[in-house]
Amino acid sequence: MLALRKWLFSGLLVIVPLAITLWVLDWIIGTLDQTLWLLPSQWQLWLVQHRVRGLGVLFTLAILLIVGAVASNFIGKRLLGWGDAVVRRIPVVRSIYSSVKQVSDTLFSESGNAFRTAVLVEWPRPGAWTIAFVTGTPGGDVLNYLHDDYLGVYVPTTPNPTGGYFVMLKRSDCIELKMSVDEALKYIVSMGVVVPGGPASIATA
Repeated sequence: MLALRKWLFSGLLVIVPLAITLWVLDWIIGTLDQTLWLLPSQWQLWLVQHRVRGLGVLFTLAILLIVGAVASNFIGKRLLGWGDAVVRRIPVVRSIYSSVKQVSDTLFSESGNAFRTAVLVEWPRPGAWTIAFVTGTPGGDVLNYLHDDYLGVYVPTTPNPTGGYFVMLKRSDCIELKMSVDEALKYIVSMGVVVPGGPASIATA
């Protein structure tokens, strides 16, 4: 019985990560394949008849490259500025668009510092520690009360880091970690099983 249980857990350790990886890849490919609806109907029919999958990934990358190339030149910047001004004049839409654009500009800007640094903070109570990510410094009216000795940090939940809490903590209460964001995310998602800089095992010492 001990041998059977060992084989069972060994099989789970091999199958579960592989199955989840394949499921995530299938979901991503299926989602990106939706962009193929932009193609002419004859092409769509041919793709459906021949059950071609994965072209949506290449098509999406091509769209991103084309849009990026256009947005990088002078004319593209003028057009984007004009479109941005039009969208910001539409009620309701401008609120959503402005918020999403500010977040995307912060996250994807090469000069931005959001989610570039992992820190160790006491959360949710003194004596309990967790990993968080620096998102920036307080701004607006908040700066009048907290000044510049505070940091905005995002405390992710485990094992789903897309949910979490945004808090502002003193710089002195945030310990900068010498690990990359990827390593920190793996540590969080694995609930401490995958140790950064070490083997994928439970650290008990």
